Amino acid sequence: MSLLGKKWPTPVAKPMAPFFVAGLVMVYAINSAANALPPHIFAEVRKLRKPVAKRLDISGFINPRVIRDHTKRKVVEQYEPERQALRYIIRNTSLPQRMRAQAQLQLSQMHAYTRPTQIKNRCVAGGIARSVFRDFRMARYQFRLHALAGELPGVKKASW
Repeated sequence: MSLLGKKWPTPVAKPMAPFFVAGLVMVYAINSAANALPPHIFAEVRKLRKPVAKRLDISGFINPRVIRDHTKRKVVEQYEPERQALRYIIRNTSLPQRMRAQAQLQLSQMHAYTRPTQIKNRCVAGGIARSVFRDFRMARYQFRLHALAGELPGVKKASW
């Protein structure tokens, strides 16, 4: 008897859906094949994963987009020398075409977070990505509030 005085229905075993069984077979096949594969294959797979910043040294407003942008900045900084070397190889016409093609392939297979164009300037006070003044790293409204409060050195209300 349950707490409400009614009996719970007894569970009936249902046959498994065919796609679920196929999924189990696929997982089993992958796991058994994984034991037969050399370990360096898994290192290659780990490279394809989304990069994550190991330490967050963020000040100011924090939301998931700010954290993602911070991660992108760290990853771009980390991979910048490698990207520059690959781009140099690609543009160097004195090198063999095969080497240049391999460098192009490596560069195209790098994660999107390694590209500097992925970085978006965000407001440190509100995390907003639009209308951010580069010099102050603030959105226009936050800039106005801080300037009127006198919290930005060298900024005063204009009068002419």
